Amino acid sequence: MIVVMKPDATAEQIDHMVGHIRSLGMSPQVLRGTQRTVIAAIGDEREGLVETLEPGEGVEKVLPIMAPYKRASSELTNERTKVEAQGLVVGGVKVAVIAGPCSVENEKQIVSIAKILKDMGATGLRGGAFKPRTSPYSFQGHKEDGLKMLATARDATGLAIVTEVMAPDHVPLVAKYADVLQIGARNMQNYQLLQAVGDSGKATLLKRGMSATIDEFLLAAEYILDRGNPNVMLCERGIRTYEEHTRFTLPLATVPYLHEKSHLPVVVDPSHGTGKARLVAPMAKASVACGADGLIIEVHEDPEHAMSDGSQTITPATFAQLMKECRRVAEAVDRTM
Repeated sequence: MIVVMKPDATAEQIDHMVGHIRSLGMSPQVLRGTQRTVIAAIGDEREGLVETLEPGEGVEKVLPIMAPYKRASSELTNERTKVEAQGLVVGGVKVAVIAGPCSVENEKQIVSIAKILKDMGATGLRGGAFKPRTSPYSFQGHKEDGLKMLATARDATGLAIVTEVMAPDHVPLVAKYADVLQIGARNMQNYQLLQAVGDSGKATLLKRGMSATIDEFLLAAEYILDRGNPNVMLCERGIRTYEEHTRFTLPLATVPYLHEKSHLPVVVDPSHGTGKARLVAPMAKASVACGADGLIIEVHEDPEHAMSDGSQTITPATFAQLMKECRRVAEAVDRTM
């Protein structure tokens, strides 16, 4: 339920409604807008709840939240969420760019590419310290040593670190070094991991599962939001279809649809979404055009010898051209980069 308070509702009346909602066994979430305050009552919406809440002093009206994802729904608030972490801002007018190699290979490599990307306009540095791989024989990442290398790169550049966390018991360790915790496509419905990341309070980049519906995607975000962590970014990274000309199918209609259904910012991953380096720049430009709040792109100084995902990784020179072209697109749709 959404309890809409009157414009002149007092602090005491708002606090009273918060307590009343809590006494009914529901979880209250107060959203203070420029015109009025709204209180979300999250929980089992039993019969007669509207009649119970509506007579409260200072209450203007009570409305049901129709979507199954209560906290992620745009019904909850018409103000879009802006996620901020270590200078990285996702949401708002400026399109954020997170870039870097698929895997952290060594300290020299990650510091070098971080400096290059910072100069080219990136505001976040991606890099895998823990790597989920389809084959158990593929490179699995340097783990904590890789996290330390990422922290060194942040010290050298100021870029926010975005890296994947794979298990609930890894969350404290990864959160110690990272600014944004990434939940990969294969873990989108790992509910214990979602809750652990929610409990951490860290900014989170949640990737859509490769076979997940939009409702399942938003309900996964709900697990994080429900633990009191509002700093969630949704990432469209492509889904698995019958097509074989790309690694995945990147459905950019997801971006405006998510903006319609949710207040959370939306990031697009054209690297995983296509799996082909030559398609990354065109799909990045298309992502900006359709309203993406951010991009996450794999960049390596020598993709041919990258330890993972070299086929979808672009060079710094290609990234520089991509940024130049994306800025023109952003300007055309009243955004900046």
